[in-house]
Amino acid sequence: MDLPDAPWRSYVAGQWTAGPDARHYEIVDPGRTRDTVSRYLLATPEDAERAAAAARDAFPAWAETTAGRRSDLVYGLVDLWQTRMETVAEIVSLEMGKPLAESRSEASRAVAELRFWAGEALRLGDRTFPSARPHTEIATIREPIGPVAGITPWNFPILSPLRKVVPALVSGCPVVLKPALQAPGASVHIAAMLHELGVPAGVFGLLIGGGSDVGAALVGHPAIAGITFTGSTDVGLRIAGDAAARNVRLQLEMGGKNAAVVTRCADVDRAAAEISAAAFAVAGQRCTAISRVVVTPDVREPLERVLVEKAAALRVGHGLATDTVMGPIVSKDQFTKIHGYVEQGVRDGARVLTGGGPLTGGGYDDGYYYAPTVVTDVPRGSALAVEEVFGPVLSIVPVDDLEEAIDVANETRYGLTAAIFTDDMDAAHAFVRRSQTGMVHVNHGTNSEGQVPFGGMKQSGQGAYGIGDSAKDFFTSLKAVYSMYRR
Repeated sequence: MDLPDAPWRSYVAGQWTAGPDARHYEIVDPGRTRDTVSRYLLATPEDAERAAAAARDAFPAWAETTAGRRSDLVYGLVDLWQTRMETVAEIVSLEMGKPLAESRSEASRAVAELRFWAGEALRLGDRTFPSARPHTEIATIREPIGPVAGITPWNFPILSPLRKVVPALVSGCPVVLKPALQAPGASVHIAAMLHELGVPAGVFGLLIGGGSDVGAALVGHPAIAGITFTGSTDVGLRIAGDAAARNVRLQLEMGGKNAAVVTRCADVDRAAAEISAAAFAVAGQRCTAISRVVVTPDVREPLERVLVEKAAALRVGHGLATDTVMGPIVSKDQFTKIHGYVEQGVRDGARVLTGGGPLTGGGYDDGYYYAPTVVTDVPRGSALAVEEVFGPVLSIVPVDDLEEAIDVANETRYGLTAAIFTDDMDAAHAFVRRSQTGMVHVNHGTNSEGQVPFGGMKQSGQGAYGIGDSAKDFFTSLKAVYSMYRR
């Protein structure tokens, strides 16, 4: 496999590259902080400028490639990917801490999504229209928008990059990827596979660097015609401001404070199982994690009891340990932030039912391990009720009835996803229609599927929904074509 020698570096204009002044950067295992997992040479703003320029130069030829060639490229990536999934899964677990079972699942999901996009390459046509004039044909066609910058988070280091890189390539857009510095290893493997498949120089670029310097230089480059970003709302809004100044195409997938409303639900055990899985997967470090439960009095007591049982039973451990269900927190900063939210919640009047602090003793002292936490009596409007914790903390907000539950579910600045667990289909339909979120789940946890549009409202998203065929609305522009002909 054509990986560069360590320390790993960026991939620009078809070459692994690092300047003479490149800064060294190391990633430690968040589960064993004394161990260095990977080493990198960081990109500079000058590297970002070169990558954007290379993408600009590569665009005309790549835009003219046939749909069949683009489809074949993705099928080739599927074949390579299946031989290297285990290696990629292991670097993900070591760099950001998620259990190996979750990393393997993420790598396996990538295969299905790659196959989907290989097929989409041949379905990028649009529509025909009847004309009011005789002998006139009208059609809309799709054309690639040009070079694209893709900026991805650390919590899904496999799927997030692929969901930007592959639709861009399929649509005819060169793409420069800047993954989060906490876990860029999977992106290095993606770059190596694309290089091995013979992707032309400049069509794909990889920048391993910081957002404030390298990311800013990339998104501000005049060659970049579109920016697709997944990450925190605060960073996304800053990018939106910069993009607006240049009228650049923008796709934002940002934060969430996702609620699960539980009311008039007989099968509390099933509801709790769905909620627990959605709350504690990836140690709660998901934009779609269920972060709060809004519950009515009829089911509150049994629901709290089962949620506590499920949280307390989770096996927390190192990502590569075979019995681990929940891994460590990605970094010390994130670990400290999570605990700060719990402490603030207690000061605001909330009660911790289980967890509520760092895990200590044995191997826990070597990493950033936080106990799966359930907190109840969380006041409306408090930090635990409305702010994104991004950790294994489930807040329970008691309410009197469905009307209040809907109000509470909607009272955050976020609008990504939400769920309701109920046997009352009138309540379910009311919640679906009134939920201010881009995705709603009925008696179902907040998991997504790779062929379905994914996005949010309010400060959770902007632009075309990512994932699924709606992503083509970002990567392509419509052109209306009128053709007249003689009899």
